[in-house]
Amino acid sequence: MNRRIFLSISVFFSSFFGLSSKAELSRSGSKSWSAGNVLHILPCVSDTELLVKISLKNTLANPPELHVGMQKVRGIQTDSEGKFWQFHAKGLVPQTHYQLSLVDLSSTTGTKLLCDPWDLQTFPAPSTNISNMRLLMFTCTGGHEMHGYLPTAIRNRLLNRALSFKPDAAIANGDHVYWDLRSPLTAMSLGQSESAKNLAGLPNRSLPILGSSNEEFLKKTAGPQIVPVYGTDFRSTPTFFIQDDHDYYENDDAEDHIVTFPPDHFMTEMARTTQLLYYPEFLPDASRPAGLPGASANGKALPISESFGTLRYGNLVEVLMYNVRRTMTMAGQSAVFLQDTVENWLLERMKEDSVKHVVNVPSNPPGWSAGKWGEWYPDVFSSEGKLTIQKPKPYWQTGWVKQHDRLLKAMSSMTNRIPLVVSGDLHASALGKITKTGDTDLSENPVIAVLSGSIGTRDSGWPSGKRKILPQPSKHLEMEEIVKPIELHGFTIIDFTTDKIKLQMFTWDKKKQSIEDIDSLQPYKTLEI
Repeated sequence: MNRRIFLSISVFFSSFFGLSSKAELSRSGSKSWSAGNVLHILPCVSDTELLVKISLKNTLANPPELHVGMQKVRGIQTDSEGKFWQFHAKGLVPQTHYQLSLVDLSSTTGTKLLCDPWDLQTFPAPSTNISNMRLLMFTCTGGHEMHGYLPTAIRNRLLNRALSFKPDAAIANGDHVYWDLRSPLTAMSLGQSESAKNLAGLPNRSLPILGSSNEEFLKKTAGPQIVPVYGTDFRSTPTFFIQDDHDYYENDDAEDHIVTFPPDHFMTEMARTTQLLYYPEFLPDASRPAGLPGASANGKALPISESFGTLRYGNLVEVLMYNVRRTMTMAGQSAVFLQDTVENWLLERMKEDSVKHVVNVPSNPPGWSAGKWGEWYPDVFSSEGKLTIQKPKPYWQTGWVKQHDRLLKAMSSMTNRIPLVVSGDLHASALGKITKTGDTDLSENPVIAVLSGSIGTRDSGWPSGKRKILPQPSKHLEMEEIVKPIELHGFTIIDFTTDKIKLQMFTWDKKKQSIEDIDSLQPYKTLEI
């Protein structure tokens, strides 16, 4: 088909659906799918609900509608300008394909679609027998190009290669935004850099985020790190977003003049508003308490959860996702990353026997240390460049590793399951078996720890970039490293079946491989457990 004929057909279909003939074409799937007025679409589903976030090029006179099969869901405006909308549909049928259509009700020429229709499937009900499920996992997609992060077009290409394996769902684990404002280690190269201030200025920490100058600041800083990375390519792939330290516009640092976490009110509101505008919160789950932090307000349960979520796929898989930054405390031996209600929820779910696989996905990685302050572990680097726990780590709290040990003991105690924990944060791909943590022997059922791979990391962002050394197993535990940390861009595909888990780990080396090589990436490591 020559270009002139192709364009003629594209114009015909755009006119048929009430779209501009100049509408952008999707970068994945059918080349005739038109994004129209839509800049990005990110959906999340459960067995009976869906939540979709979108942003538009132009404002609308009236709220748009999302048609989910025969159900019509009026959009809720999430910004002050009218370019950001969310849609929450309930009462859906489990394991069902729905056609979704975004309708512009302000059109004077009748019903007009904002983009072409697309499909989205709900998950199987928790009691449904399921034989297989495929999960895509990655971390650290954020970063503005002007600060040296991997170009967004390449990040998008990596994600599209991952999508080509047709995952049933995806998990983006932390660091969707890098724009640190006060961190002694990173602020001068990010939010306090001259290029950053020329683009967006500085926020006013005494003002609310929405409806003030801070709203424009957030859109200028977060938008370019999220919208072009995902675009509309994930419209049919339920995607779960976990937040980590940089999503609060800070790095986890602790020095005498500033300790950046727990997050103050401004940091929490920046993280909360970024989530509100750009990517879905977690949908309700009958097995997750409705009053966990970020899931209730003014004494009432919210329809969503901001920090703690569940991916339940029939009776085959339950993934427990938790952001450790928002609820961390600085209380010495009784300090925690997760409040007791959250820890109790995790422990109870690991005891539950109605699902074959239970997977932990924390924002803070078990297994490896880079000597950073806000880790589970007490490790610091010695003068010889090796980890040690013989030197004190300033401002580190001993209670954090106690909670870590309780969680890993619970994972290993799932004797009829594979205790798998997958995390991000450390900008690496790695795989290991934890056989002991502290005084707790896990060797009867070692915890399988995975670092999922980073999508957008800049050269100075790798652990060896500033610290000049790769992550190493913490001295607090004993671990057999199957794959030592690899500082390359990549992602992980995990296949679950009734009797095993299959891990496929992918990397791309920008120094040795071409951009075109991304389109045919194959796993460098495959492990069946």
